[in-house]
Amino acid sequence: RARMIKNPVWRTPLLMLLAVWGLVLVLYWPTASAMATIWWRSDTYAHGLVVPPAALWLMWRKRAQLATLAPKPTLLGLLCMLGAALLWLAGDLVSVNAVTQFAFMALIVSAVPTLLGWQVTRALLFPLLYLFLAVPVGDFMLPQLMEWTADFTVAALRLSGIPVYREGLQFIIPSGSWSVVEACSGIRYLVASFTVGCLFAYINYQSLRKRLMFVGVAILVPLLANWLRAYMIVMLGHFSGNTLATGVDHLVYGWVFFGVVITVMFMIGARWADRAPATPAVTHPTPRTAAGSVGTRWGVSAVLALIVLAVPHALNWHLQGQVHQGEVQLQPVAAQAGWQGTPPPADWVPAYEAANAMSHAGWVSPAGERVGMHVAYYRAQNYQRKLVSSTNVLVQSKDDTWVQVSGGAASTQLGSEPLAVQRAELRAQGSVLNADLQRLVAWQFFWVDGRVTASPAKAKLWGAWQKLKGQGDDGAIVVLYTQARQGAAADAADAVLQTFVRDQGAALLSSLRATQSRQ
Repeated sequence: RARMIKNPVWRTPLLMLLAVWGLVLVLYWPTASAMATIWWRSDTYAHGLVVPPAALWLMWRKRAQLATLAPKPTLLGLLCMLGAALLWLAGDLVSVNAVTQFAFMALIVSAVPTLLGWQVTRALLFPLLYLFLAVPVGDFMLPQLMEWTADFTVAALRLSGIPVYREGLQFIIPSGSWSVVEACSGIRYLVASFTVGCLFAYINYQSLRKRLMFVGVAILVPLLANWLRAYMIVMLGHFSGNTLATGVDHLVYGWVFFGVVITVMFMIGARWADRAPATPAVTHPTPRTAAGSVGTRWGVSAVLALIVLAVPHALNWHLQGQVHQGEVQLQPVAAQAGWQGTPPPADWVPAYEAANAMSHAGWVSPAGERVGMHVAYYRAQNYQRKLVSSTNVLVQSKDDTWVQVSGGAASTQLGSEPLAVQRAELRAQGSVLNADLQRLVAWQFFWVDGRVTASPAKAKLWGAWQKLKGQGDDGAIVVLYTQARQGAAADAADAVLQTFVRDQGAALLSSLRATQSRQ
């Protein structure tokens, strides 16, 4: 790259690109810093520390090919930068780290066609796309991966002749009880294998078909390896009387097994490696190609890029000034249809963090049916305090008192409008065979911009639209729950919650609207 800087054709555009990259880093430093912090603190996303150096190394390997090309700024690249900047603004409005960090990488990548052109971008396409793997995203897969792990482990145990009783992600075998937690999901194996597998496929294969096949294998193998790992750990614990694979060695065995499997995968993949293509002869483009553009083309492109980078910050500053900053005072919900206040039906409280105000109350109907209602209200949201967050859950995975045993959806009617809610079944911690353990059915939904939804994505979009309209960012999470009686019909608890929503739903919405209006 030093030689390219000395090349008169490349000197100005390359220096301009480095300057724009530096501006992206400075203007969007909070986003870059948050991403780097996740790399450093999270075992799952620690690969992000090596992705940027790996991408730069891949670009360096292309230096001979790049030297034969003449860089040229493009307007379409600038439009891509504008799209990435607006995406960052949308993500920042609702404090979604994954969106702002993806947009940050998109700004880095789109600066290349903006200042160097599409010919250069095509030559660097894989290294540029590889940068997106540094974005720490993947936690949304955790519930499904945990479910698959539990499904495979239980099925394998039964095929091995071991009786299993399962409820949710917990199961019991004759030698003891086991639970599939986040560390058992295999997300770490999957992310690591995919990241390294993409790099291996690009370096060792020239055929797109071979590359895609190996990447597919790099996704499938860690999934299967994790399932086998979970099964073998349970079997080790079972046959050793729970003296092996039940503590820290549980994780050690897993990583050793994964390391052996991945090593074998790469050894097999190397057998079909393609021979590297011959390095093209270096023919430098004439300086005349860049002459006359030094003071105009790249100068104008760099200035326009700077304006594009500054636009979302200016808009964000304007919109933040319209966010309500007043203290939240939750307004009481008026009793309707004979319902009266009473202590909550259980000692459970949802694990919602950093809300501006919370209310946790109980209600009892004339027929004696008891319902708990938890409201978490958010205002002036940021990355530490936000309505929709992966840390806002009904039960934390390390909760010693309660565990969520199932999840799903339910339908109800709120006023004249149909409403889909997130439905979950909770159980007090203890042996799954204990019939006396307290059980709850909980419904959850979001209230944003005067509307209700069970979808976190809709809640985010409505929140962004509310903020763009200059109406602040107030929102709330509402959870309704009741006891699931032992031996009662499966939908009996849902019927109680249906009745409560029908009777008290309008009063609840009025309370939230009144809270929003008190700034």
